[in-house]
Amino acid sequence: MEQLRTAFESFSQWWFDLHFSRNQKRALAAIAAIVLVISIFIVARGNSEMQAAPEIVPVVIAEPEIFVDVAGAVNNPGVYTLAGKSRVIDAIKAAGDSAPGADLSTINLARVLNDGEQIYVDSTVVNTSGKRLSKKAPSGPININRATARQLDALDGIGPVIAGRIVEYRRVHGSFLTVDDLQKVSGIGPAKFAQLKSKVRI
Repeated sequence: MEQLRTAFESFSQWWFDLHFSRNQKRALAAIAAIVLVISIFIVARGNSEMQAAPEIVPVVIAEPEIFVDVAGAVNNPGVYTLAGKSRVIDAIKAAGDSAPGADLSTINLARVLNDGEQIYVDSTVVNTSGKRLSKKAPSGPININRATARQLDALDGIGPVIAGRIVEYRRVHGSFLTVDDLQKVSGIGPAKFAQLKSKVRI
């Protein structure tokens, strides 16, 4: 309180000693009052307004899409766009599900799909009495994208080890795009490929 009283007395003395006319002092007092009111308003408004917290927008990472060719015994064969990490069963459902007589026993329906691969659904072979028959060994060049490990093993110069590598290559990298891609499989060099080239196809 003593400091306020001293400050007020000092201001009063300065005011009376000021060499201004009465009208000039009134104008100065009015300007000071306006500035004081505006300052109080700005401070009060700044304190009353709540600072809105920045809205947190979750970052959604779009899952990549893959293209898969579904062929064979399905209702609507064709190329379909699926979400990444889709499985074989998802591709078959996208193609209208398996057709009557489809043989799904040779397909791993739970396998994760690779972009650009082909899913081929075989048909069940039955006799006139409805009994399921074993499929005949394919005649002529075999399709390296559809052949089983047993069918590949039957080829001269392949054997069970390389047949397994071919099937594993398809699982990891998807379908072969050309017959020449067989040379990417470990164990198939130029000489062995020359021996196999006429016996396989895409």
